[in-house]
Amino acid sequence: MTTTLLAGLVLAAGCGTQGGSSAGPAATSTPERPPVVSSPAAGTPSTAPPSGPETVKPEGDAVNVREVRWTKAEPVSGGRKVRLTWWSGVAPCTVLDRVSVKETAKNVTITLYEGSSPKARDMSCIMIAVEKTTTVDLDKALGKRKLVDGAKR
Repeated sequence: MTTTLLAGLVLAAGCGTQGGSSAGPAATSTPERPPVVSSPAAGTPSTAPPSGPETVKPEGDAVNVREVRWTKAEPVSGGRKVRLTWWSGVAPCTVLDRVSVKETAKNVTITLYEGSSPKARDMSCIMIAVEKTTTVDLDKALGKRKLVDGAKR
């Protein structure tokens, strides 16, 4: 008996009318709204990563500066420039301070230096990886010289 009564209460609580009327003072009528539909072209948030690395330039005023390894170095502009790519943090908590380039007859050693912007002094910083890129000029075209990461010493 108790089980039948309990089952009846559960069914009664779960059974409501959506578009019709129901008797009793607790029932209120609210107009039905059409469902919200968003087309993919209308600004649906994307969970895909950005299409490429974020391009940055040296800021020159970072604090707590340290060397950072780059993951890729690609000659561009006929070898007169090198595009570097590396993993970093979110600005202003992690910014490119400067890039050091040392050229010899056999090697071109490029060292990236990152730190925190002074603007991040009283800021909470999230720990999220961001792929960044910057391009540096060479005195002479790279030619057959080897690219060396100065942070890998």
